[in-house]
Amino acid sequence: MSSSPYDALTETEWAEIERIHDLMEEGELEAARLSVTALARKRPGHPDLRILDATLSLEEGEPARAIDLLKGAERAADPAEFFFLRAAAAYDLVRFPEAREDAQRAVAIVPGYAQGWDLLSRALEFLGDASGAAEASEKAEALDPDQFPQPLEVSNEEFDALVEKCVAELPERVRDKLRDVPVVVQDLPSVAMLTDEQPPLTPDLLGLFVGQHVFTERSGAPPALPGSIHLFRRNLLRACADREELAREVRITVQHEVGHLLGLDEEDLEDWGLA
Repeated sequence: MSSSPYDALTETEWAEIERIHDLMEEGELEAARLSVTALARKRPGHPDLRILDATLSLEEGEPARAIDLLKGAERAADPAEFFFLRAAAAYDLVRFPEAREDAQRAVAIVPGYAQGWDLLSRALEFLGDASGAAEASEKAEALDPDQFPQPLEVSNEEFDALVEKCVAELPERVRDKLRDVPVVVQDLPSVAMLTDEQPPLTPDLLGLFVGQHVFTERSGAPPALPGSIHLFRRNLLRACADREELAREVRITVQHEVGHLLGLDEEDLEDWGLA
């Protein structure tokens, strides 16, 4: 018989949940999955274990599975966490209006939910609400300045100059391949970019190569239009604590996307001077 959704978990079960969260924080996702499966077998369908499973599913990059699990978790012990997780899953699935609504519900229940304010800020950015995003970001920072500092402030001109410097420092034979490939800086990835693949790409993407790599064989076909490398300014500024880290992340992102342009795997990057 399945556990009733109203059955309280025991102290031992809550301790096991805490241990599983520790495993997730340490990146031990396989061990966490084994423990979640074992615990859920004892309490099938329990809403708090669905919350735990959904949390792990998000860590595993499975937001659609998290959404399905949360359909049976409405009566979990922590309603703010329920709405936050559903918002996070919607955000990862590029469903920004749903992410905004559930993030708003989470912070309405727990106004001190810094992670909820940060998620709300990111959803609002994609929905074009710059003032609302800034306000939510400021609340996240006020609650947890170490975890959620304000995005780095860098002018468009300084950012573009940094990108140009990174491209200029690439090996010559790589720059030769870039002559017909624009490097485009834009604030955020478009919904079309994110949903061109299934499952969607993460909205927090730092860069993306769009097009076919230069060594794609096209026998008998007309020449393909050149691809393009896109760098997402707002995501990069949010991900970096200072200009030194920004320069490093821009360089790494440019090199990574040039690798996609060239159709290289990880082992080939060093041969091309991109490692």
